[in-house]
Amino acid sequence: MENRNLTLLTDLYELTMMQGYYKSKNDAVVVFDAFYRKNPFGSAYAICCGLEQVIDYIKNLHFSYGDIEYLRSLKMFDEDFLDYLSSYHFTGDIYAIPEGTVVFPREPLIKVVAPIMQAQLLEAALLNILNHQSLIATKAARVCYAAGGGVMEFGLRRAQGPDAGIYGARAAVIAGCVGTSNVLTGKMFNIPVKGTHAHSWVMSFPDEYTAFKTYAEMYPDACILLVDTYDTLDSGVPNAIRVFDEMKAKGIKLGYYGIRLDSGDLAYLSKKARKMLDDAGYPDAVISASSDLDENLIYSLKNEGAQITSWGVGTNLITAKDNPSFGGVYKLVAMQDKTTGEFLPKIKVSENVEKITNPGNKTVYRLTDKSSGKIIGDLICMADEKFLESENILLFDPESTWKKTLVKAGTFKLRELLVKVFDKGICVYESPSIEEIKAYCAKEQDTLWEESRRLINPNKVYVDLSDRLYNVKKDLLDKARQ
Repeated sequence: MENRNLTLLTDLYELTMMQGYYKSKNDAVVVFDAFYRKNPFGSAYAICCGLEQVIDYIKNLHFSYGDIEYLRSLKMFDEDFLDYLSSYHFTGDIYAIPEGTVVFPREPLIKVVAPIMQAQLLEAALLNILNHQSLIATKAARVCYAAGGGVMEFGLRRAQGPDAGIYGARAAVIAGCVGTSNVLTGKMFNIPVKGTHAHSWVMSFPDEYTAFKTYAEMYPDACILLVDTYDTLDSGVPNAIRVFDEMKAKGIKLGYYGIRLDSGDLAYLSKKARKMLDDAGYPDAVISASSDLDENLIYSLKNEGAQITSWGVGTNLITAKDNPSFGGVYKLVAMQDKTTGEFLPKIKVSENVEKITNPGNKTVYRLTDKSSGKIIGDLICMADEKFLESENILLFDPESTWKKTLVKAGTFKLRELLVKVFDKGICVYESPSIEEIKAYCAKEQDTLWEESRRLINPNKVYVDLSDRLYNVKKDLLDKARQ
């Protein structure tokens, strides 16, 4: 993958605030959390994705000569500040939840600990990357769950621009898709690329049979024939079977082969086509379907007994059509006291309860049931708090504190979700391969109870606060009201 300098991929007010910090000599070390407030799509969870691109962004973070000249042309920035920017580089620490992890609202997905000017600059680009890929990964996880596997990402031509197509496909494969039609994504990330042919291929030949025969002879190991250009059951499927028969008679073994349906009643057509293929001696022929699919339509088709074994999902996946924004935010939560070195908690107060932040320098622990391997809950706590599997842990809902669960010692496994990615500006984390992240993501999704994976009205997974963090938050809110 080519490195890109995205330093000016930021909102103007990040730079004007930076100049304000610079002029006022405010170089305080602060903590910012990137998190989201609400699961998209009515889901009970999300999939964290995009960390590799965040790392690449920060590694290449610098103001080029051209960047400085452009900022100078805006006539908003003083020369001493522009001189500072010309030698800017990130020197802070970053912690992150690894890509492919199942995550929940309000827990920090990325934590930045850095001088305030440096931490401020990261906001817009970091959220742009994290919000997009986490959104598409979450959508893809739902689609793949509904399908039970065999989902291809086919959305490039409907994506909102090249980057959305490239990195959306990356996120979709991490969350469970078996491959993509996007060749550039395949090249950049070593992802399987797959495809069939268009209606134009069939229409460019004198007849449908000749089109199918030509394609099959060229690609016997990837022979999926699009059968709905004219008449699916009266023409398309019979011509496909005729070609399969001829290939067999010639001793040409077909590898991955079958048909694709792109219109009509997919449940009805797939059942009729399955019988025709089976009767002709092709029970292993794939029936692939496309046509504005999403998780809800796939779920409905499967309930109707559709005989579809491969799903090509495009527009609704790559654009997250029913919920086009992830809603991640980036908030200052602590500031270091220069005398003591202690991080003093900061809180954002709002009349909207969901917009009140969790203050302080924090981390996240996940409790998993030892016998089932399923998630019990997540615990947000102060970074220096320690919990042990050999001790009882009391979890309580921070919004409804009477809802409490005592998790008994020895019955659960405990792991800290945030890992260190940058140490004093140096990357100390090696991103896994896409195959490794995908395998990890599959295991992560298996830690969810089925009740939390269902598409409609899923059971909520609770994210709790430690007693100490809860009390810090309560005290800050009480002081804010005085």
